[in-house]
Amino acid sequence: MQLTRVDINCHRKRVTLPVTLVLGLGELERPGKGRPAKSTPNGHFRLVSAKATARYMHFGKQERASSVQRGDPVRLRLGISYLPRKSKEHELHRYYDALSRTWGAQHWWPAETQFEVIVGAYLTQNTAWTNVERALENLRAANALSIEAIRKMRLSRLGRLIRPSGYFRQKAARLKTFVAYLDKQYGGTLDRMFSAPTDKLREELLSLNGVGPETADSILLYAGNHPVFVVDAYTRRILERHEIAPSNTDYETIRELFQRALEPEAQRLAGPNKNSIPQLEAGIRGAAHRPSAMSTASRTAVAQVYNEMHSLIVGVGKHYCGKSQPKCDGCPLQAFLPRAKG
Repeated sequence: MQLTRVDINCHRKRVTLPVTLVLGLGELERPGKGRPAKSTPNGHFRLVSAKATARYMHFGKQERASSVQRGDPVRLRLGISYLPRKSKEHELHRYYDALSRTWGAQHWWPAETQFEVIVGAYLTQNTAWTNVERALENLRAANALSIEAIRKMRLSRLGRLIRPSGYFRQKAARLKTFVAYLDKQYGGTLDRMFSAPTDKLREELLSLNGVGPETADSILLYAGNHPVFVVDAYTRRILERHEIAPSNTDYETIRELFQRALEPEAQRLAGPNKNSIPQLEAGIRGAAHRPSAMSTASRTAVAQVYNEMHSLIVGVGKHYCGKSQPKCDGCPLQAFLPRAKG
């Protein structure tokens, strides 16, 4: 008997739940003289036949959805073989849908100017964002959060101002290097820099001291509205635990995987039937910030989707997918976890 699996998203109370309908092709008659399959009081389909094979099944609760895997007693008892999930791209697209419907818009990057985004991208290396905020506040208080101010400021003073972010001597030197690059290549103008082709600009940024792929892509996406997805440690951790990609997968492979996965969402957002990302107020909001000039700035649909997905992943990492102790209960992605290892 051939089996077909159809995945549907069911949204109840802002939670996206995976739904599985298992249909036995060639045996599609419904019980009871063609009457529709009966449903449970909450509207979820239940097993309509206890004979040999299941024809209609719907698991609507997270605990049941997560248990329907290889070796599941129900599947073994009914003789149902394991049905593998769809492509990695499809799975990641479902993650985006679940997270965005649960947490809404995240309002990244929290900054008032493009240059503040760039400074933040440097300062956040190897430290928590709360430390970056303290360093940025020092720069604001000194009226030093501008290209001109960083250009003129002595290296030692700049280091003192950004000390809360850690590795302050290295980061001060790297900020000076960026401003020197901007002056030499683009006359000190960010508009000119960001008008360069994405691939060319990305290569130039990666050539600067202290700029790796994550920093370069953060600058490109959040400050420059360039369509590049940002991969960080949270991304790798989630992909590994969900058995989508091992943690040692190279950066470019992961970036390209997400960009393929999010292409349909970007097309939808750019289309005539687009729906805005929900604005939610209560409860855990992932990694959401208050709206800022940069987070509400006009951007392309694809850049907006990359923006939201990266920030939603950070929310999962901060609240649930910890480095040493994951807290899966309550996570919007819990229902997508693979079967427990025996």
